[in-house]
Amino acid sequence: MRLILIRHGQTPSNVEHFLDTAVPGPGLTELGQEQAASLPEALGHEPIDGIFASNLVRTQLTAAPLAAALGLPVDIRDGLREISAGELEMRNDRDAIIAYLKTVYSWVSGDTAVRMPGGPDGAATLGRFDAVIEELAAAGLKSPALFSHGAIIRAWATARAANVGADFIVDNGLSNTGVAVLEAEDLSGGGLGPWQLLTWMGEAVGGGDLRDYGSDGPAADDVTL
Repeated sequence: MRLILIRHGQTPSNVEHFLDTAVPGPGLTELGQEQAASLPEALGHEPIDGIFASNLVRTQLTAAPLAAALGLPVDIRDGLREISAGELEMRNDRDAIIAYLKTVYSWVSGDTAVRMPGGPDGAATLGRFDAVIEELAAAGLKSPALFSHGAIIRAWATARAANVGADFIVDNGLSNTGVAVLEAEDLSGGGLGPWQLLTWMGEAVGGGDLRDYGSDGPAADDVTL
């Protein structure tokens, strides 16, 4: 199975650096719309057999151009939503952002019992994303595109890929419309083998012209240890 994980395009909250994780969330900026429009050409080489987005508006808007180009529906899965900021929601001060990212780092380091302040723990958060992947694998999909969010993509890929360690999340942000590609072999007895992270694109899809440095939001920030 090949997973194509795509972060949504830029939002107004990204520009202002807010921890904006609640449903339905904001739409896209003009730049975010341009980023989304670049995806059909950028991902035209991929044999995509399904398109899925979280229950937040920004992922669905980002997925729309690719879905239209491929003639596929955008299927919504709540499990792809962003990591809840809990009590930190809609804060943009450095203390809140550090607390958010440090909690995520603790999860990818193996301590999934830690809770986001006023929010969920890592086991539940990573588990809901796992459940979507398991559903799609059971349905026989081989190369789905999943439109999700910066923090959850970084956390899930780091936690589940066998070829990277916990510190991968420290040095690797994910720009708006950045893409991560992972693969896992189908096992003869059923199920999937270990995930391998194949590519990680720190630049926005479509090239540097669509990368707004410093305006990708806190989910793209370095994790300060």
